[in-house]
Amino acid sequence: MISKDRMSIIKQILLNDKKVVVSDLSSHFSVTEETIRRDLDKLETEKFITRTYGGAILNNVETASNIPFYKRATYNIDAKKQIAITAQKVLKDQHTMFADSSTTVMETIKLLKNRDDLTIVSNSAEMARELFISKVSSFSTGGMLNKKSLAYEGDLAEDAIRRYNTDVAVISCKGIDQETGITDTNESQARLKKLMIKQAKTVMLLIDSSKFDSKAFVKLTDFNSITHIVTDKKPSDAWLKFFSTQGIELHFE
Repeated sequence: MISKDRMSIIKQILLNDKKVVVSDLSSHFSVTEETIRRDLDKLETEKFITRTYGGAILNNVETASNIPFYKRATYNIDAKKQIAITAQKVLKDQHTMFADSSTTVMETIKLLKNRDDLTIVSNSAEMARELFISKVSSFSTGGMLNKKSLAYEGDLAEDAIRRYNTDVAVISCKGIDQETGITDTNESQARLKKLMIKQAKTVMLLIDSSKFDSKAFVKLTDFNSITHIVTDKKPSDAWLKFFSTQGIELHFE
């Protein structure tokens, strides 16, 4: 395993356990303790951790799942807008869709507001506000509101999704890796996305180029669940070949 992948997993362990021990990580990854110390030195340089005797503790950082919606919406905004423009074109023949609560999907919804032939089901509270004055028919799942992510979660939201079958599920994620698959940071949101995938005929994954070759804490799904991937720029040749072998339609401009 290369250092980048190992450090990504170490970050997820830290986000979950708040601390790590060098000897435990050395055993887990089957590498020397010196290798782990170098990884931790890099994470300390990033101000992600504070080194302790024999290990490290997580600094008080904002994790992706805890960053407020409107703050996340400003990250990589140009890439998100480009993805939305491309996704809008691919969705022109779809008439019913699930939409997750991600900021990338929200940028796409903004471009679909004038369609009177489209019905959207979403767990996003922000989507309900965005589509209040629009031609789109929209359904909100309801549920327990996560005030930071502006997303509905829990049993009520999950039961609502099970009631519908759509042409497409439009979702985003926090990372994709050819071996691990598609991953996310929030387990509650991942459960909802899994249900959307199950209840939809096709699945469109919106992901900016910064999330390629990265892993997040929660496994969302495998690539065989994905029909379309929309991104902001041409991926590497290795990814192009991989998507082709998986039968995934890739879209970028």
